[in-house]
Amino acid sequence: MNCRIIDRKTYYRRDAFRHFSEDCKCSVSMTARIDVTELASFSKQTGTKFYLNFLYLLAKALNSRDDYRMGYFYQTDELVCYDVIHPMQYVFSEDTETCTPVYSVYDADYPTFYRNARKDMEQAKQGQTSGLHDDAHPNWFDASYLPWVSYDALHIELPDGYLYLAPIVNWGRYREENGRLLMPVTVRLNHAVADGFLLANVFRLLEKEIAAFVNGGKNG
Repeated sequence: MNCRIIDRKTYYRRDAFRHFSEDCKCSVSMTARIDVTELASFSKQTGTKFYLNFLYLLAKALNSRDDYRMGYFYQTDELVCYDVIHPMQYVFSEDTETCTPVYSVYDADYPTFYRNARKDMEQAKQGQTSGLHDDAHPNWFDASYLPWVSYDALHIELPDGYLYLAPIVNWGRYREENGRLLMPVTVRLNHAVADGFLLANVFRLLEKEIAAFVNGGKNG
């Protein structure tokens, strides 16, 4: 895990960070539907899993900008930016009706990421995981798929006083609307390090990465 310490005196969001970490502690979230028609078609044509393809593109989008790779060390009161963040995905068990956390390392090389993340999932299905260990994975972000419903809104609440800066992303089942496949995606960010532009920009980045991916840019 590599990161750099952010100088709060020169941090471009220094005033917003102080306000939303001291005066008005809060997070911001947004749910929007993104067009995944071409990604679903690509996944079907290549015999690859849509879920893993989207997970790769999500991780790539979030790693493309410093603002989504922020962290806070409460022990030393330091604001940091990680060199890379990785997705913590989940595998659902029909038997126990519970989700098993899976820490998958992000790799910009698509084949490498796909192969390793799929292996992680298979191991989790066989019970080969060690559970939640946030302290050992500070630069992991939460990525959770809700396959049971194509929802319209979703909210995740965290204590206002806790500077949890990692993105939290959920997405549901896509559905057909006017001949296109639209999928609900929910993004939660801490307001201390993100505003409305940065929140909306996640969806713009996702659309950009999906378009590049299905048109041949699958090597990072």
